[in-house]
This record gives sequence, structure tokens and C-alpha cells, in this order.
Amino acid sequence: MPELFAQADFAAPAEQVWALLADFGNIQAWWPREGALQIERVEREGEGIGMVRHIYNQGVPQCASERLDLLDPQTFTLVLSIVGQRPGGITAYVATSRLIPQGEHACRMEHRALVTTVPGREQAVERFLRQAYALMFAGLQAGTAARAQG
Repeated sequence: MPELFAQADFAAPAEQVWALLADFGNIQAWWPREGALQIERVEREGEGIGMVRHIYNQGVPQCASERLDLLDPQTFTLVLSIVGQRPGGITAYVATSRLIPQGEHACRMEHRALVTTVPGREQAVERFLRQAYALMFAGLQAGTAARAQG
């Protein structure tokens, strides 16, 4: 499982979805409050490129630390790495999220991750990550809908 790919379509302009993604340290504002991964708190270290968000999820003993490696508003591209102690058998993780405008009021998000795991954990890690991606997409959907109404 060297690469995982997931995508979602949004009934919102890329700029609206980007506003949520680009506020890297504020993932808790749009992440779903229900589901398998519920954020308890986020601690931020630094600002801008190189900042790290330490995400503490309910019922998970260790945090997931994600470093912002690239934030390009021209191409709506965000790159992050999981750093420090990685969860659930992940040995390396780098992901690129890119928004592709689909007309004036819609966009598609393509999410690609390069992932390595300890031997034997590939399927469990893939299941976990796909579940996390589904939550990410649902949270961004709800977040952009809430911004459009508010």
C-alpha cells in the first residue's frame, strides 16, 4: 500500500473549501463531532509552513502530529506529513490534498497519500485511513454548507 487515493465532490466553490483547509491549525472547527475519530483538542506548534498540529482524539492514547509542508492558494494544494510517533503501525505518511474547481459553484478534492507501515499492518492502516478520509470529506461538506448559510 504505497499510495492511497480518495476524492470527493463539493457543491461549493474551491475558495470556500480552501478557506477551511488553509486554516490548518483549526481542523476542530470543521471536523465532524460524531464518528470513530472525535477530536478532543488540538495543540498548535508554530505558524504557517512547518507548523505542527497535535490532534488528540477521544479514546486514543497518543496524539497524531501533522506538519504543514506546503500551502499553495494558487493551485489549492496542501501537503502534510505525520511526524513524531505515528499512530497504528504507520511508519511514514505524506499526503497531498488538491482542490480542482468544477465550474463556479463546485469543486473536487483529490487526496493522495504515500504511506508505509510495519509489516502485516497494511490492511488495518488502509481501513483506518479510508475511514478518516470519509470523516474529513463529511466535515468539509458540512463546514462549507455552514459557511454558505452563515
